[in-house]
Amino acid sequence: MSENKDQKFVYDFTEGNRDLKDLLGGKGANLAEMTNLGLPVPPGFTITTEACKVYLASGEAPAALRDEVSAHLAALEAKMGKKLGQSDDPLLVSVRSGAKFSMPGMMDTVLNIGLSDESVAGLASQAGNERFAWDSYRRLIQMFGKTVLDVDGELFEEALDEAKAAKKVAVDTDLDAADLKKLVTRFKKIVAKQAGREFPQDAREQLDLAVEAVFNSWNTDRAKLYRRQERIPSDLGTAVNICSMVFGNLGPDSGTGVAFTRDPASGHAGVYGDYLQNAQGEDVVAGIRNTVPLADLETIDKASYDQLMTIMTTLETHYKDLCDIEFTIERGQLWMLQTRVGKRTAGAAFRIATQLVDQGLIDEAEALQRVNGAQLAQLMFPRFDEGASTELLGRGIAASPGAAVGKAVFDSYTAVKWSRSGEKVILIRRETNPDDLDGMIAAEGILTSRGGKTSHAAVVARGMGKTCVCGAEDLEVDTKRRRMTVGGKVIEEGDVVSIDGSTGKVYLGEVPVVPSPVVEYFEGRMHAGADDADELVQAVHRIMAYADRVRRLRVRANADNAEDALRARRFGAQGIGLCRTEHMFLGERRELVEHLILADTDKERDEALSALLPLQKKDFVELFEAMDGLPVTVRLLDPPLHEFLPDITELSVRVALAEARKDANENDLRLLQAVHKLHEQNPMLGLRGVRLGLVIPGLFAMQVRAIAEAAAERKNAKGDPRAEIMVPLVGTVQELEIVREEADAVIAEVEAATGTSLKLSIGTMIELPRAALTAGQIAEAAQFFSFGTNDLTQTVWGFSRDDVEASFFTAYLEKGIFGVSPFETIDKDGVGALVRSAAQAGRETRPDLKLGVCGEHGGDPESVHFFHEVGLDYVSCSPFRIPVARLEAGRAAAESKGSDSR
Repeated sequence: MSENKDQKFVYDFTEGNRDLKDLLGGKGANLAEMTNLGLPVPPGFTITTEACKVYLASGEAPAALRDEVSAHLAALEAKMGKKLGQSDDPLLVSVRSGAKFSMPGMMDTVLNIGLSDESVAGLASQAGNERFAWDSYRRLIQMFGKTVLDVDGELFEEALDEAKAAKKVAVDTDLDAADLKKLVTRFKKIVAKQAGREFPQDAREQLDLAVEAVFNSWNTDRAKLYRRQERIPSDLGTAVNICSMVFGNLGPDSGTGVAFTRDPASGHAGVYGDYLQNAQGEDVVAGIRNTVPLADLETIDKASYDQLMTIMTTLETHYKDLCDIEFTIERGQLWMLQTRVGKRTAGAAFRIATQLVDQGLIDEAEALQRVNGAQLAQLMFPRFDEGASTELLGRGIAASPGAAVGKAVFDSYTAVKWSRSGEKVILIRRETNPDDLDGMIAAEGILTSRGGKTSHAAVVARGMGKTCVCGAEDLEVDTKRRRMTVGGKVIEEGDVVSIDGSTGKVYLGEVPVVPSPVVEYFEGRMHAGADDADELVQAVHRIMAYADRVRRLRVRANADNAEDALRARRFGAQGIGLCRTEHMFLGERRELVEHLILADTDKERDEALSALLPLQKKDFVELFEAMDGLPVTVRLLDPPLHEFLPDITELSVRVALAEARKDANENDLRLLQAVHKLHEQNPMLGLRGVRLGLVIPGLFAMQVRAIAEAAAERKNAKGDPRAEIMVPLVGTVQELEIVREEADAVIAEVEAATGTSLKLSIGTMIELPRAALTAGQIAEAAQFFSFGTNDLTQTVWGFSRDDVEASFFTAYLEKGIFGVSPFETIDKDGVGALVRSAAQAGRETRPDLKLGVCGEHGGDPESVHFFHEVGLDYVSCSPFRIPVARLEAGRAAAESKGSDSR
């Protein structure tokens, strides 16, 4: 990115607002907004994301940046009446990263910049508190060393632990000025040894190095990992916030805390948060000392508490959402250090959205935008069976709901390693920090012995939808020896534990699970209108009802039998978008398919087809009955024929052994001959789909006849069958024309024989690039298209899904080639472009062409929005994902309506 000479790179807090998140980052924009609201925010300024982009592109900060920072720093010094690093009365500042989106993978805050061997005495004199000054200095060296100079943070922690042990105290607040002075000397030696340089004594050098470190932190491994996890664009850059220091570590009349305007775990209104006396901001988030509940602040400092409650109401009303707040109290004076729309659990998201509607702060359309399909899917996960026999190990703070079971691991490396080997793990730490991000992503759940609802572990877990229990003080976590001790019982690495993020309980062994109340609601076993209805279920019901009212996309199910169809219907399916008929030929019927494949004469083939016909018809009768009145798209036989035959190696061995015993089986010999004949190097691109129907006479005709006869039987029984026949893997219109001509003739025969008028539509599955490119021609013979995005993705990318996901996909994700697997979320630029152009070309030929999608992308939240945008009529997905697709279809409609109104 080139530098614009007239570009402004630094904004005072008084100059911005919350709408400038792209430029000032989330933190800077919200600091400016609070300043505009007249709230007590320490003065400061923000370096923009544009400066970061220039730095990342060129390796150097913009030429104008130093002078701009100097000008704003001079204005800040004039306002505060002191200068940065001034020996007798130093101005101290904090440096914090702040991207547009909250990113736990970004650089940690550095506090107390401006302190040095010289100015620490001036700070002590001005504060009248020598202990406070040396505590602030040791914090600066520790934070700066770890964050800016890349010194291993454990070295500082070990030195601090040793200082406490030597003094025989449990917490750092029990160390006096002399102890802390010694600790500063030791910390400086650690820096000199590990960083290869002395700790900088020049205040401006400290500031400039910290700013540069923030820029560099945008591309750290953990930042890139988090962006991939959350699908955050990699070109946004981060802002840097420089704020004058206020001190929570001046004594018992000072402190720091984090507050939420509602409970981020449950969504309930009330006083939620943590407070820590005589501490600086990072102490709360890091979980270094266990906090007290925010409500206790009313007893500790009622004036500050009352002021904070007023400010929290102001912020929630202003932002019209749950707000996450960081504050410091300096000798009875309350200061606001940050606010943002807070991360919350899935359950809290649904509850809060409906609560805000009831309060008149937002409307239903906005409430729909406040939740998403991923959160709904989390609510559908099972929970622990309360009636099961369990062994309780301990109890902590219920920080992020869910039921998680896995093997205990005590570091992130092991969590990732075991997870990649297919093991489910629970990451157990004393407290987590940003370095643990990859392990937290890999784990089923997170358990810490320290920290509260606002600790790093809790905040990140809620953001990722991970189960988390924090502050389980009874658990003694020994990460070096890789074990946890509680009440004399030792839990070694690899032992199975279960954690309940809804209650905070920790169990030994695997606890059985039961369906969630949300699934019970979708199944119809729990009614949202009942007097005793679960509050969460009521919230989900209200938002789902609104989504269903506004969505344009219909939602169908991928289902192959009546049982799945009925469940899909209970979950809100509006038909079946994909019935895979090959699934009907498994089990005992496999032998009938073998007979078809081995048939040498027309008579043998007809006999095999005649045996299959009544079985197919019975399947379809059951399916049409289950989905009576709703469309059922039946895909004609698709998979490679070799899937119905024995493995070539096993059969060859069996035949060879039989011949050696002179006991050869004629059927096995014929079967082996057929297997050799049908063997393909790449069967997924071989004899399958429409090619089967054209090569094996009568196969598709038998299936069409079964569909037609089943529809006629249901119609004569006063049912309302709405069958749609889908021809798979078509690459040219001529293939479809031949199949359709045969199908039309069979349907006419059945109509004549049963005296029934059948309105069966015939269409095709668009799953090959050529089909998408010639969609205008194919639409001449098709009444509907259903995009098979699974195979379309494979053929567009040249990927065999089963092979590549196990081999190089992880490397592609790590290198950023993929932000997300194209098999999970549709590749809009490639596969999506073909879907868009095929839909357009198809409708130009046939304006009433029905368009749907039946690949797995039909249930993916992001993909559903794309399908809405390109004008498809419906999406189809597995029964369990139907509620997610319904919700996202509603969100897509509300979102596009909002865009139109703007």
